[in-house]
Amino acid sequence: MFDVLGDLNWIGILAGFVAFTVLGGVWFAVLFPRAYNRSLGRAADAKPQASALFYAGPATTSLIITITSAILMSALDIDTYSDALLFGLIVGLGYLTANTVNIAINPNFPRPLFYAAISGGYNILGSLLVSTILLAI
Repeated sequence: MFDVLGDLNWIGILAGFVAFTVLGGVWFAVLFPRAYNRSLGRAADAKPQASALFYAGPATTSLIITITSAILMSALDIDTYSDALLFGLIVGLGYLTANTVNIAINPNFPRPLFYAAISGGYNILGSLLVSTILLAI
């Protein structure tokens, strides 16, 4: 059932990975930077400390999520847009957002539900985007 690595569409994976990574940059740096900072207890106009991990970490996790989604979509034989969107929603909400909430509800997050709403929204939209791209390409 999971012997699908040779059958994966690596061009689709690359496109989904790029889209997910770009969405993250736009989401956190353009659309919601002030809200995201407030959710972390920072000043609204605080700038992140740029480092290799700051750039490589989210890209790496986006790649892993995209490859994992491609494997599961192939193993589940998802071949319609309605199924791809349902899959994206299940993964985005059921795994990515649920895990985000779980991480946020520790004492280090001053506004955990606010953080989870911002990051969870990104994860749901990103998962829907990746699933659609994986099917389309």
